[in-house]
Amino acid sequence: MAQKPLRLLACGDVEGKFDALFSRVRAIQKKTGNFDLLLCVGNFFGSTPDAEWEEYKTGIKKAPIQTYVLGANNQETVKYFQDVDGCELAENITYLGRKGVFTGSSGLQIVYLSGTESLNEPVPGYSFSPKDVSSLRTMLCSTPQFKGVDILLTSPWPKYVGNFGNSSGEVDTKKCGSALISSLATGLKPRYHFAALEKTYYERLPYRNHIVLQENAQHATRFIALANVGNPEKKKYLYAFSIVPMKLMDAAELVKQPPDVTENPYRKSGKEAFTGKQTPAPEEESACQFFFDLNEKQGRKRSSTGRDTKSSPHPKQPRKPPQPPGPCWFCLASPEVEKHLVVNIGTHCYLALAKGGLSDDHVLILPIGHYQSVVELSAEVVEEVEKYKATLRRFFRSQGKRCVLFERNYKSHHLQLQVIPVPLSSCATDDIKDAFITQAQEQQIELLEIPEHSDIKQIAQPGAAYFYVELDTGEKLFHRIKKNFPLQFGREVLASEAILNIPDKSDWRKCQISKEEEETLARRFRKDFEPFDFTVDDD
Repeated sequence: MAQKPLRLLACGDVEGKFDALFSRVRAIQKKTGNFDLLLCVGNFFGSTPDAEWEEYKTGIKKAPIQTYVLGANNQETVKYFQDVDGCELAENITYLGRKGVFTGSSGLQIVYLSGTESLNEPVPGYSFSPKDVSSLRTMLCSTPQFKGVDILLTSPWPKYVGNFGNSSGEVDTKKCGSALISSLATGLKPRYHFAALEKTYYERLPYRNHIVLQENAQHATRFIALANVGNPEKKKYLYAFSIVPMKLMDAAELVKQPPDVTENPYRKSGKEAFTGKQTPAPEEESACQFFFDLNEKQGRKRSSTGRDTKSSPHPKQPRKPPQPPGPCWFCLASPEVEKHLVVNIGTHCYLALAKGGLSDDHVLILPIGHYQSVVELSAEVVEEVEKYKATLRRFFRSQGKRCVLFERNYKSHHLQLQVIPVPLSSCATDDIKDAFITQAQEQQIELLEIPEHSDIKQIAQPGAAYFYVELDTGEKLFHRIKKNFPLQFGREVLASEAILNIPDKSDWRKCQISKEEEETLARRFRKDFEPFDFTVDDD
């Protein structure tokens, strides 16, 4: 069965004309049907007053489509992008971040690089450096069997893009644009590359990514520069297209060459774009920030363990967690906690058996203090959560199991990170992933795939309702809850015939046992977990 193409819109410089843009999008969708995403490059904010933006930011108005935008290109607009790693700016409007990869549940891969080129150090907050480009190239191109990416989003044009192609109009591509972006486009081989800033529309003839008769055929790249919204010359600022993710395409279909394909503009006379003008590649950063690679609110990068990479000679005093508004069943100091279910206590978090668990070793990772969700955790709590996750993976692996983690930040007051072991023999990780995606589609729940090294904070603000799943491979699936959400969704998927095959246990209330039985299970878990207990080294 052929894969249904995704329908996307790309837009040039919005420059604060949000009403004009979204009115146009509504008109297009009314006429031709809904699109899946809107991707904005160039200057999203402008020098105009903020009255229009305040209406979107406060929820008075809402974007009619999920919209992803790049960051600042000048000092004046840096203030709108408080989190360098990306965040939600308003409902349906998300800042992707300085650089990274966004992967949707369909497998569509979008690489983004915000800002304008800078070869000076320190790099301004609205610019990218050779180091940024190098880390993106290394992270993506070094993966086995790398063939390219679906979409590349940058604000500046790539230098020399007009070589061997059709006229770029009044823009001189030998002088205008970024040599670093030319280098990035050469390495990443995007099927579509969108840019803006020059206030004109230019759709270059597609160019090939291989040397004829010397290299195996590869897909072609289409570069499209878009004009600014509402420009008086009525130059094109919105571009509609359909795309099937590369990973889902037949190889022969993918490499079909358009009849008007040209040579690669960066390969010959564009050679100077990659030699002599770039500083030597610095020591690589850890992968790169992801959105959806895809963020810590202070803007510092974390390693995959959650530790801050910025060191300090003086240890930071732990931030006191917020106090619950009333009685809480999960704050460890609360009299409401059923302490006989607690199986391990760390410095900032503790483990407890789940009440009415899907299995005897279904556990919860919970913060000792009161935090509503993962998004709200302080750095030291995040670090210990990651330790617990890694330890539980080792523990369950020793028993021939893999574990699935999920969190539902909806109609809950205290973070409960559910950890459910699944026998290795029952199903593969891909089967678990497919089961979540399939059941989500059946219930019209949009689960988006987040890259492995991403952070939920990059796509959800404190207080936002969401559901997310983390697999033993590090892959994550995320759903932003807008209205209603089935409270037992995570359990239902794991209890289904496709995974644990215990559908009658999908409701925890039907799985409750006596306190004596709970105490017996807790004692057994403590004994089994003891050889893996990292907390004993903390004293």
